[in-house]
Amino acid sequence: MRVNRSEEGGVTVVEVEGTIKLGESAQQFAKELQQVFDETAGGVVIDFARIDYVDSTGIGELVGYLQRFTRANRRVALFRPHHRLEALLKLTRLETIFPIFWEREDALRFVRGAGD
Repeated sequence: MRVNRSEEGGVTVVEVEGTIKLGESAQQFAKELQQVFDETAGGVVIDFARIDYVDSTGIGELVGYLQRFTRANRRVALFRPHHRLEALLKLTRLETIFPIFWEREDALRFVRGAGD
């Protein structure tokens, strides 16, 4: 798994590529999200366009960090989830708690809190 982090107008964008599953990749994903949480003050957009597989461990990390960011009044948005991840989110009904966006500007606007 590869992770690239950038900042865009006060929002951290985390681009993830590969798979997120039990073991090193899930730990790396969690470490990256923890660093974003600790080192930034705003929300985060997680770009999942190049993630082709996420197991229950990866989903668990995602849910845990959504809760952590939400408790801190910071927003998380998922951007362009691969069709397999989108299907998994729908199957588990997690698409009802994760804001999912297909346009980058929409995701950034949501995380910034504009248009509430």
